Amino acid sequence: MGDRPFGLSPAFSGEHAWCRDKMMLSEELADGVPLPAFFRGGGFQRAVDRYAEVSGGTDRRAVVSMWSLYYFSGLSIPYLLARRLASQALPVEFAGMTIALEESGLPRSFGVPHAGIIEDKIETDSFEAVGSLLETHLGEVVAILKICGISAKLCWNNAAVYIDYALRLTERDAPPAGPDLPLFVSSRLPDGSVNPFCGCLSYLDEDGEQVARRKICCLRYMLPGIPSCGKLCALPNQRNQR
Repeated sequence: MGDRPFGLSPAFSGEHAWCRDKMMLSEELADGVPLPAFFRGGGFQRAVDRYAEVSGGTDRRAVVSMWSLYYFSGLSIPYLLARRLASQALPVEFAGMTIALEESGLPRSFGVPHAGIIEDKIETDSFEAVGSLLETHLGEVVAILKICGISAKLCWNNAAVYIDYALRLTERDAPPAGPDLPLFVSSRLPDGSVNPFCGCLSYLDEDGEQVARRKICCLRYMLPGIPSCGKLCALPNQRNQR
């Protein structure tokens, strides 16, 4: 990493060092493919076909949904850690990024064109922290994933789980669980447009424990050998499955 001991961001250190392998400069991601070419040139379909083969999944919706979970986690967690821990706004515009895959077809790493900018302050507002990611990347990917037969609401819910995780991990003044963050409560974004994250995730009190709960199931139960997400699952009959 040359003179960057922490990789792309100072936030990618200690317990977050794993992010160095998830997001890096595009020039360092040797097998990276530009995202527009990947999604529109057949690379995405081949990746999903490969993951279906490896996982044994026969329901295309479940395969695509699981694939998107890896995509959204590898994209949103490093981005938000850098934004909230290092005041670093990484360039995550869809058109400017690259992607590399595991042998299984799942997303392995993302490449960005440069290290972004250092902002004047730590961004604590959840809407502001997510704003650039939402405006320049997530909407475009959700539109593409919809073509594969999964709903936009499911896609947003898959992204919301990791965004909530990263925001809470970096929240200075709130407990790690509950109450619901404004991003998942407000029906409108600050600019007045519809908030696609509204209602995706909520925190409930179950026997004195604050439990996160998805609104829409990610369909992982339809894939063989994939463990349940437990109490997070939207389906009551799947919460205690293993």
